[in-house]
Amino acid sequence: MDLNFEKMNGLIPAIIQDNSTNKVLMLGFMNEEAYRKTVETGKVTFFSRTKNRLWTKGEESGNFLNVVSMKEDCDKDTLLIKANPAGPVCHTGTDTCWGEENKEDIMFLKELQDFIDKRHEEMPAGSYTTSLFESGINKMAQKVGEEAVETVIEACNGTDERLIYEGADLIYHIIVLLTSKGYRIEDLARELKERHSATWKKH
Repeated sequence: MDLNFEKMNGLIPAIIQDNSTNKVLMLGFMNEEAYRKTVETGKVTFFSRTKNRLWTKGEESGNFLNVVSMKEDCDKDTLLIKANPAGPVCHTGTDTCWGEENKEDIMFLKELQDFIDKRHEEMPAGSYTTSLFESGINKMAQKVGEEAVETVIEACNGTDERLIYEGADLIYHIIVLLTSKGYRIEDLARELKERHSATWKKH
């Protein structure tokens, strides 16, 4: 990249964006040395105007910003860096420097998967999820079928609210079924991602 560091006396602003959620995490400044170090190490490094030195984000906290991509703007005097944060970005402990939560609702599926994995491992008494695992694969598959039918019924003749409710039940029971077979919801996401590829061919 042919960046223009001259407009702001040797500095350019660098906007940091979460690679997964697209949430803007923070804004910092880089000089040429900070930019080169960022490229070399793969960890976002800024020039601190108050300390008058380079500082790698996370050098003290361990909450590094791991670079995924970097792109200059049309005037070549601003950077957009997509990164994977290793923890909260702000020194106050919040996810972003604007106090926002860096989380999308879709990411709860991973949390739910982790919860169901734990249920499968510990099998606590009195848990509905435990009872599903204990019922066996045929019963779990049957429950997925039942929830699929209920979802279809609500889509055709029910309400939007009930459609969402039954759809959520369907996803939950699919995750339980996948877990019993040694898989996770991410395996479905991986399959869908492969299907989106131009080279994918139907089995």
